[in-house]
Amino acid sequence: MDSAEQQKGHEASQKRSPLDLIMNQFRRKTSFMERKKPSMGRLFRPSESNDKKRGGIPEAKEMESSEEKDSVKPGADSSDDMKILSVEGWGRAKQFIQKLGKTPDSQSLSLSHCDLTATDVVELGTLLPFLTHLEMMDLSWNDLLGGSLKALSVHMQHLAKLKVLKLSGCRLTAEDLKALGETLDCVLLLEMLDLSWNAGIGGGNLHFLTKHLCSICSLRELHLIDCQLSETDSVALAEALLLLPCLEVLDLSNNKLLVRALENIGSSLCSTPQLKTLKMSRCGLNQESLAILGEKMKFLVGLENLDVSCNKECGGGFSAMASSLSFLTHLKCLDLHMSCLTEDDAQTLVQVVPALSELSELDLSGNKSIGTMLPSLFPVLPRSKMKTLHLSSCSLSPEACQALAAIIPSLSQLQTLSVSWNKSVGGNLQQFVERLPAECKLEELKLSSCDLNTDDLLHL
Repeated sequence: MDSAEQQKGHEASQKRSPLDLIMNQFRRKTSFMERKKPSMGRLFRPSESNDKKRGGIPEAKEMESSEEKDSVKPGADSSDDMKILSVEGWGRAKQFIQKLGKTPDSQSLSLSHCDLTATDVVELGTLLPFLTHLEMMDLSWNDLLGGSLKALSVHMQHLAKLKVLKLSGCRLTAEDLKALGETLDCVLLLEMLDLSWNAGIGGGNLHFLTKHLCSICSLRELHLIDCQLSETDSVALAEALLLLPCLEVLDLSNNKLLVRALENIGSSLCSTPQLKTLKMSRCGLNQESLAILGEKMKFLVGLENLDVSCNKECGGGFSAMASSLSFLTHLKCLDLHMSCLTEDDAQTLVQVVPALSELSELDLSGNKSIGTMLPSLFPVLPRSKMKTLHLSSCSLSPEACQALAAIIPSLSQLQTLSVSWNKSVGGNLQQFVERLPAECKLEELKLSSCDLNTDDLLHL
């Protein structure tokens, strides 16, 4: 009898073994789901749901079927933990951004004018690993960023999708440039870099950055406004331009570029065939500078925007650019305001403008010596394309006012007309207003200090 019971017990034990296996699997699944509950709770938070719609940080997801759960391997637990950490990291990032009064966005980080402290910079650096979807980062006008950029840059290898980086007015130092340069080797998709208003970039320090620009041949915009660039910096920039074939915008305004510096930069412009915008406002250009620039301009056949305004020593030298300007058939914007243009310069424009069939914006403001030549210039303007015409303080003569009024009916696309600080406009406004086309697109008419009389105001 005892042997029979033992046999039954042994058989029962064998029958229970499969059940034990099933129960063990069930216990493992229960434990697995308990580990995932914190992640699931986050999944239904409204704010994080919105982040997912914007392509934000991916969150941990529940397995769709029990078969998928059964196939979970040991490495999956580690993957789930990483996803949970990513969600928690994004939560920290949102709190940091909101603390600064900004709206969190997983693709765009704009913290300009936020008075960031050195502590903020360090904290932001620790959050960058959770901002892997970031495409734009603007930290401009945070003075204390200067000298502490390395705390941020060492984490920027996580920003593989970054396309726009703005660090204007941050008091960057040579050490910051070194750290930033090393970071550029990891940010290969960068298209726009703005380091304007950082005096520390000049003085021979630019090479710390430019020697790394070869890593981002996709760069399309480079802004270096008022960086106190020296002749040594111009050499470094010239070497960098040779490696930036996709560059479309180069802004060097407010840097005093002596003739030798301009020669260095100009020698490399032929390597930027896609350049569309060149800005050299307030660069101390003179007649010799214009001759050098004009010689290199023939390589920039795709140029659409040329700004050489506020260079008072270049007056009388535009004839040296005449032949090159005529090649710029795609030019849409020409800014020559406050350039001390002479009558000879105006005559050069009369000869060149007919070739600029795409010209839609012309700024001649602040050139008081060209008033008598404007009646010859107005008829040759590409009137069907002209959208913006600035003629403030140009000493318009009564004849010039009549010539301008005569072409008003054919300026069908004109949106902005500025004739401020021209006394002769007073008493003649009627001829402007009455000739505006029926389907006029004019949005802005500037008439400051024009000696307008009562009749002028009535016609307005």
